[in-house]
Amino acid sequence: QVQLVESGGGLVQAGGSLRLSCTASGRTFSRYTMGWFRQAPGKEREFVACITWTGGRAYQTDSVKGRFTISRDNAKNTVYLQMNSLIPEDTAVYYCAAQYYSGSYYDPRNYGSWGQGTQVTVSS
Repeated sequence: QVQLVESGGGLVQAGGSLRLSCTASGRTFSRYTMGWFRQAPGKEREFVACITWTGGRAYQTDSVKGRFTISRDNAKNTVYLQMNSLIPEDTAVYYCAAQYYSGSYYDPRNYGSWGQGTQVTVSS
């Protein structure tokens, strides 16, 4: 069982940057593909980015490509989401998650462990 805790959220102006961190407990962290999802009030949780357990492949949803970068440091049991050129539409609670089940990496149903979330608010 892995526990995840996000940090790094906050309030920024449009065009600014934030770096989110997600730390995991346990020594099995490196076995999981790790993902970032976000959820705005009244909207469904959506996929943002993920990275394989080897760190060799990463994927981002089209709306954040060129602006967000996902990375991981298995030695530190940490996954990061560097967010640049933020826009108000990025405002949401951001969650990190560990993929437990094979299948589509963008489907939150394939992720078995979730952090509590960190709020990101982007003002105009």
